[in-house]
Amino acid sequence: MVWHTCRVIEAAIIAVVVVVLIPVGFLMSTSIAAGVLGFLLKSDAEDRHADSELLETNR
Repeated sequence: MVWHTCRVIEAAIIAVVVVVLIPVGFLMSTSIAAGVLGFLLKSDAEDRHADSELLETNR
């Protein structure tokens, strides 16, 4: 009987990990990657177009 209860608890833990932890971790990691990519692309664009008069309108 105790062995069966342990199996049910293990299944519940796996279900929580699959339903909650994996999607939340994926969304958090992609938002961090998007922030880093945006920072790098912004600094690259500012370096390439340093003498453009349009940079002042974007600030």
